[in-house]
Amino acid sequence: MAVKIRLTRQGAPRKPTYRLVLTDSRASRDGAYIENLGSYNPRTDPPSVKLEEERILFWLSKGVQPTDSARELLRSQGIWQKFLQMKKGS
Repeated sequence: MAVKIRLTRQGAPRKPTYRLVLTDSRASRDGAYIENLGSYNPRTDPPSVKLEEERILFWLSKGVQPTDSARELLRSQGIWQKFLQMKKGS
């Protein structure tokens, strides 16, 4: 089973909000997920992001790969850089 960190869409039509979730890569975009890792609302100014950094770093250390959009969100919050430093230090 290939597990990924990716965004799943929430909200009404034309009013999206997103959850950052841990899910099986074969599951549908808005299907079942293993764990909720945070949320992202692009409609606020500035966009609001709430992430569970400790859990994200735990899963990344276990080898879970984020999708491109999830990686950019992690990079914008500084979590991706922390992961790379952890990885380099090991």
